[in-house]
Amino acid sequence: MTTAIKTDTALFDLALRMGDNALILAQRVGAWCGHAPALEEDIALANVALDLIGQAKMWLSLAGEIEGKGRSADDLAFLRDARQYRNALLVEQPNGDFAHTLMRQFLFDAWHHPMLVALKSSADKRVADIAGKAEKEARYHLERSEDLIIRLGDGTEESRQRMQTALGALYPFAGELSAADAVDADLAARKIAPDLGDIGKGCAAYLKGVFADATLNAPESAAVRKGGKQGLHSEHLGYILADMQFLQRAYPGATW
Repeated sequence: MTTAIKTDTALFDLALRMGDNALILAQRVGAWCGHAPALEEDIALANVALDLIGQAKMWLSLAGEIEGKGRSADDLAFLRDARQYRNALLVEQPNGDFAHTLMRQFLFDAWHHPMLVALKSSADKRVADIAGKAEKEARYHLERSEDLIIRLGDGTEESRQRMQTALGALYPFAGELSAADAVDADLAARKIAPDLGDIGKGCAAYLKGVFADATLNAPESAAVRKGGKQGLHSEHLGYILADMQFLQRAYPGATW
């Protein structure tokens, strides 16, 4: 016998998953500020991080509203423990070299943009409104990361080797984004979110074309690394949260 998931609980999880993906990736990308290999990339990565933080605030504000316990976006960002985060494992993976950062961003963008496009038609107006605002930024992120993947993959021998190494390391994490669980199935049945299977198929076809243009080879049989959507994270998330939450934890309720 299966237990039906309540709509508000599923909505809460959706808002957390979307918000946590954006928040944690923003922390990773933002760490390049002042350290990127070129000034243009330094500024671009900082802007991507700011876009993602803005999206995280919208999603986490919605999560607090759905939960109905008075928690704000800041409360959800800074006062949860690692097991309460619902981001995919991909976004918490270390920056590594610049190739790893770009590949992680591209694999996320390739899922994130079509997901937001689909969410614009959500039966829940709040979800649709947030997706409508975030989709424009995500489209730019995808265009930018696709261009860099192709240029560096089909570039010098060293740049291709670095991109291929990054793809091999990160590709197993990408599948979790489109791996549906009971929450996703409930949301899809209610027309609140898309069928992740459809998103996954479209994403896979798109990735295949881009990797061909970039002369990169995705692993043919890579076991999907997952668990983040259910709160089972790698050790990397703990270090991110230790940095991100330090001030609020050390000085509860502090304001500027």
